[in-house]
Amino acid sequence: MDERRDCGPFCCEMGDWMRIALIIPTGGSQGAQSFYDYAFYSKFLLAKKYISCRLAIPTLAALTPAGHEIRVFDENIGEIDYAWGADLAAISVMTMFAPRAYEIAGRYRTQGVKTVLGGIHPSLLPDEALAHSDSVVIGEAEEVWPAVLHDAQAGRLKRVYQAGKPADLTCSPLPVRTHLARGRYLSDVVQTTKGCPYRCEFCCVHAFDGQRIRNKTVAQVVREIESIQGLGATYKKKKSIFFADDNIIANKTFARDLFQALKPLNINWMCQASMNIAQEQELLTSMRVSGCGAIFIGFESLQADTLDQMHKTVNRRYDYLDVIAKIQAHGMLVQASFILGSDGEGPSAFEELIDFIRESRLLAPVFNILTPFPGTELFARLEAQGRILHKDWSRYDTKHVVFTPARMTAEELLDGYRRVSREVYSFSSILERLHYYWDMGFWKEHNTIDPVRFRYRLLFAIRLCSLLASRRMERSRFIARILPRVFDPRVRVSSILALMAYNDSAYSL
Repeated sequence: MDERRDCGPFCCEMGDWMRIALIIPTGGSQGAQSFYDYAFYSKFLLAKKYISCRLAIPTLAALTPAGHEIRVFDENIGEIDYAWGADLAAISVMTMFAPRAYEIAGRYRTQGVKTVLGGIHPSLLPDEALAHSDSVVIGEAEEVWPAVLHDAQAGRLKRVYQAGKPADLTCSPLPVRTHLARGRYLSDVVQTTKGCPYRCEFCCVHAFDGQRIRNKTVAQVVREIESIQGLGATYKKKKSIFFADDNIIANKTFARDLFQALKPLNINWMCQASMNIAQEQELLTSMRVSGCGAIFIGFESLQADTLDQMHKTVNRRYDYLDVIAKIQAHGMLVQASFILGSDGEGPSAFEELIDFIRESRLLAPVFNILTPFPGTELFARLEAQGRILHKDWSRYDTKHVVFTPARMTAEELLDGYRRVSREVYSFSSILERLHYYWDMGFWKEHNTIDPVRFRYRLLFAIRLCSLLASRRMERSRFIARILPRVFDPRVRVSSILALMAYNDSAYSL
């Protein structure tokens, strides 16, 4: 079945086609390991792997009329083939990968290939992006991509394309994933809604996607997941779905219908949600029954004054420990995210956070250094105050300090971030938390419904054994202590692998 939609007057005529390279850049050749390169997964699995493909690329493939030849180059997976002979190179750009995207565009332009940059960074800084490319798409591509192709074919590519209104998601095409190296991704990404009603100071989602919640139809989402499962005949079937919605329960009526429709699809999934999900017991039950295993929630800070400054006052209504308990009672992990370095926080905030993780027993919390991304109110405020240290976008990755903190030095903030990460993800801390979840049988029901095959447990154990001779004695001791548990039905081996990856990242900072 052809998954491409009819693009009306912009459809190419017979013989009038282009070779189009759709490109996802990574961090370039700086050499420093990043959490975002998923290096440990690749080393452990003995194959180049990445968490997922950025959804913009299969969406562009779906918007491209039949007749054009498409190749996808994801630098997280492999190198770009510049010799392929592209007529048009379209590059999806996030802020931290902008310098690399500009390098790629520059190389294509020296070959005479027209380049188009799109995504959140070029949309918020179009003048900067235009200095490195032939054209920029501002905002969502659904409405303008056919025009980009039409103009490129005619040799009159415009400098800027911008949609007149937000895309109607009920008209969005089914993303085309057949161009992806699918066996190399750990999960598939599906997005059911766009927009966020909140205006958090550090976030640019509302600037890019708007504050009004837009959603696909439930039938669209089901069809998309079924198409992913259908590719199992050709590729290794994936049952893991990440819903990329910024808040999957923003429209509760839609969410309720969606979760009901997911139940027969037999998938494992995780999502992002706001903290008020803890008060929605009916929704939580429906989420778990339909296959949800984890919910990512932005806790951001333990301090009420800091939440106020972030404009994240919604979090002040809830007791964090109560939120964790209510959600995890349904068998779903809470993956809490915290931001370090806000103006109201001094050096004591690091120990307070470590103590909270110890008390709450959060299995896999995420820590980020406050980062003033372009287009955010935070960036505007800090720039006006003269506190932006530089605009080397490759370091705007939430792992580096790019501004002057208010109550500590930049060095103290970076050291505190490292200390929190290494304390929480030391192997002794990981093992303590794992035993807590194993002893309560947290994954026992999950493993009954979706059992991990003996073959995979055996391969996992063999691979662990190969790491016993590691020069890192703490890791060797950790492996020796968990090996006897690998075949325990209460143990989810994917959780062990994820936590080992977090440890590897923490000690590479």
